[in-house]
Amino acid sequence: MSIFFNSEEGGSYYSLTTAGTVAIIVVVAVLLIIAAVIGSGKKEEKKGPAVNAKTLSFTGISLALAFVLSYVRIFKLPWGGSVTLCSMLFVVLIGYWYGLKVGLIAGFVYGCLQFIQGGGSYILDPLQAGLDYFIAFMALGLSGLFCKMKKNGLTIGYIVAVLARGAFHSLGGYLYWMDYMPENFPAKYASVYPIAYNYAYLLAEAAITLIVINFPLVKDALNRITDMARK
Repeated sequence: MSIFFNSEEGGSYYSLTTAGTVAIIVVVAVLLIIAAVIGSGKKEEKKGPAVNAKTLSFTGISLALAFVLSYVRIFKLPWGGSVTLCSMLFVVLIGYWYGLKVGLIAGFVYGCLQFIQGGGSYILDPLQAGLDYFIAFMALGLSGLFCKMKKNGLTIGYIVAVLARGAFHSLGGYLYWMDYMPENFPAKYASVYPIAYNYAYLLAEAAITLIVINFPLVKDALNRITDMARK
């Protein structure tokens, strides 16, 4: 199809060529640098557009953990979708640490990584790809809206981010995936299929994650890491 994509399975599945993979890696690298500059704070801005090494390091490590954990699937649901080992948390944390702008950039970067995961993606048209991969995962950065909330900011930010991600996935489902509804999904509930499909695995993972991060020891550790990331 182009120097960036190979078309397979009748044009619905596209795998990245070497050039496509390199292009996305370059985009990811540039966006990470931009996120580091934005997250560097007022003190850094006065000195010029220097990259804040700490912001870049914490953002990069968190995205790497999120990407690795997205392969660790706890269980799959009968209609499709998998519950991973708290992978969304490490994207949400970036927004919670550094604010909305950095969070949205990090979410978009994570969407790029998800797009190349496994070497290919199902694409029906550009809007569908944007909703399923880039906009939906970018929504995880909405946790940045709660970065200044001292009490339960991470918990509330995580919930809002996951709900927003599900909303974009569901919108894409209504626009593009209704014809792909599995036979084992109850026909009388077909009108809510995209919502049920997407929120089933997202909320299951969210419930597990919220239990984990609110354990006293885990909560204390996350608070200490947050202090380190912001200093």
